[in-house]
Amino acid sequence: MKKILLLITALVVALDLWFKSFIENMIPLGKSITMIPDFFDLMNVRNTGAAWSMLSGARVLFLVLTPIVCAGLIYYFIKKQDVYQLTAISLILAGALGNYYDRVVFGYVRDMFAFNIFGYNFPVFNIADSAVSIGVGILIVLVILEEMGLYHEQTNN
Repeated sequence: MKKILLLITALVVALDLWFKSFIENMIPLGKSITMIPDFFDLMNVRNTGAAWSMLSGARVLFLVLTPIVCAGLIYYFIKKQDVYQLTAISLILAGALGNYYDRVVFGYVRDMFAFNIFGYNFPVFNIADSAVSIGVGILIVLVILEEMGLYHEQTNN
C-alpha cells in the first residue's frame, strides 16, 4: 500500500508542476481566462507567501521550514500503518514538495485557480495547495471520528 501512496505522491507533484508550467505558458502573468462566468477563472499569479499570501516575502523561512516538515511527514509515513493517515500524509507531502520546488526554483509559488463564491473572491491557489488542504482535512476528520469513538487507527500489532 505504501508503494501505491508514494506513486500517488509523485503523480500529484508531477501534475502540480506540469499544470503550473502549462498555465504559465498559456496565460500572461496577472491575467485570467474565465472558465465559468462569475464563478471560476484560471489565472497566472505569483505568491511569495503561504496560503492567502500570508507571510509574503518570508521565502527563507519557507526554504528552511519545508524540508523539516517534509522530514517529519516521511518519518510518520514510515511509522504509520493506517491507510487513511498514510493517504493524508501522502497528500500533504505532495503539496509541500510541489510548492517547495517553486520556491527554490522561482522564488515564489505559481497559483492559478480563482473562485468567486457568492460574491467572495476566494484566494487563488494551485494543485499543491489543494493536496495539502485535502490531506489536512482527512486528518481533522479522523481526529473527530476518533474522539467520537467511530474510528480507531489501524495497526499491525
